[in-house]
Amino acid sequence: MTEAIKLIIDTDPGQDDAAAILMAHGLAKRGLIDFVAITTVAGNVGLADVTTNARMLCDWVEQPTFPVYAGAAKPMIRPLVTAANVHGEHGLDGAVRHEPQTPLQPIHAVAYLVDILRRAAPQSMTLCAIGPLTNIAQAVSLAPDCVQGIKEIVLMGGCYFEAGNITPAAEFNFYVDPHAAAVVLACGAPITIVPLDVSHKACVTAARMNGLRQTGTQNGRRLADILQSYERHDIQQFGLEGGPLHDPCAVACAVFPDMFHGRSCAVAVELQGSLTLGASVVDWQGKSNLPVNARWITEVDADRLFDELRLSILHLP
Repeated sequence: MTEAIKLIIDTDPGQDDAAAILMAHGLAKRGLIDFVAITTVAGNVGLADVTTNARMLCDWVEQPTFPVYAGAAKPMIRPLVTAANVHGEHGLDGAVRHEPQTPLQPIHAVAYLVDILRRAAPQSMTLCAIGPLTNIAQAVSLAPDCVQGIKEIVLMGGCYFEAGNITPAAEFNFYVDPHAAAVVLACGAPITIVPLDVSHKACVTAARMNGLRQTGTQNGRRLADILQSYERHDIQQFGLEGGPLHDPCAVACAVFPDMFHGRSCAVAVELQGSLTLGASVVDWQGKSNLPVNARWITEVDADRLFDELRLSILHLP
């Protein structure tokens, strides 16, 4: 059996982030990952709420000692833009909120990332980034040597073949902190990008929602309630058959790369355009002379993705 990958999730929960975090806890129970920590970043809602949400999720899976670190409260340069209109005022519409037992770690997420990556064996840690990239950009900027510990950055962000979901040109995570996205894309670590191009092919249909409810677990029911609240926005916006499950795609891609297909190419982020700020520029046809810096994912086995999600939820309380 291959060694479980060491995984840190950098996140702004968020309903689909919640699905990704619950999936990761289930994957850890299955022995498929060594789930090391959660770092939080302002994005879908403000830092205090996303951090509370991450801690609540650890309570739900009966992991009250799981390490959660709070990070950047705003993007590197721009003011914070949130998606409270999609995810609800506190980020987890459809869930009953409570004061979490899981404590917040006293170290800032950026300091934690720098320290653990510096001490890690070379190319041993996988970072799964499913929010704006502010924390990771700050870490690799403050301590470029910490990149040595990164096996891979698997990030949910960007769009090229699909329209944007925050502006006509831009996906939310890249739009919120495009400067951070540019820094991460230039950091030299192996990068896999899971954009809207692929997550729009992984939609929560009624049958898949019922599959989560029928796990018979408390977390299966909770997740179905959360996703039922969340999916309406993207169904209305894009005319999809269900809400796209963006962030679990990134976790699944880190653990089951054979489930996904794409192409290695040069990827850049627009930092200047008044209409295109945060847009992904993907050199799909190799027309630029820019160095290849990422693998851009376009295809997923969606049925298998939801099978793995459901199986992971079955391992939770």
